[in-house]
Amino acid sequence: MNSYLALLITLIVALVEIRSLDFAAHRGWIGSRLSRKLIHILTGPLFVLCWLLFQPDAPEARWLAALVPLLFTVQFALIGLGVVKDEASVKAMSRSGDRREILKGPLFYGVIFVVLTLVYWRETPIGMVALMLMCGGDGLADITGRGLKSPALPWNKQKSWAGTAGMFLGGWGLAALIVGIYVLVGAFPGPFSGYLLPITLIALAGTLVESLPLHDVDNITVTLAAALLGHLLF
Repeated sequence: MNSYLALLITLIVALVEIRSLDFAAHRGWIGSRLSRKLIHILTGPLFVLCWLLFQPDAPEARWLAALVPLLFTVQFALIGLGVVKDEASVKAMSRSGDRREILKGPLFYGVIFVVLTLVYWRETPIGMVALMLMCGGDGLADITGRGLKSPALPWNKQKSWAGTAGMFLGGWGLAALIVGIYVLVGAFPGPFSGYLLPITLIALAGTLVESLPLHDVDNITVTLAAALLGHLLF
């Protein structure tokens, strides 16, 4: 597909997904915390699947693809700074309703997407596995950690074994799903089974990093650890 048409489709998909969840949170149909985590979980895989629409060898493809998260990142920054008024987005992406929270986790999330898209693109699974670990792992960790009662981690009392299990399962599951789809359509060479051990080891490492008492920077630390380990395993 023409890369500019692929860009338009990717932008529409992202807008529909994010604005639908913003609207649902603003209307009170779902809680702001759940909306925030659903955006965190769903945006990544939808975006990475849209990479398949681009011409992989076209020199402009990765730059056009990275333009989508860049536009949303700029929007996040403007909302967080108060330049743009968007109460639906604030309610959907912040824990307490304070717009300045968007300048932390959501802004880091967008910047990481831009960087990993430009650096790794579709040439290797490294970037997409790191992104899926951030999306599915970190997103599901909060949901399971708050929804299931379990003992706190010995080295971090603010996180639980249930949340840690959610981190591993969510990250591993999304990474395996996306890589599996890329193998299925021929974008990556098979067999799919050859990717499972690297994905498992990266998910374990990311889970350990996410469990550390590092506040508001786990989007950065988890993806950095996953990318570095990916260079050794893929």
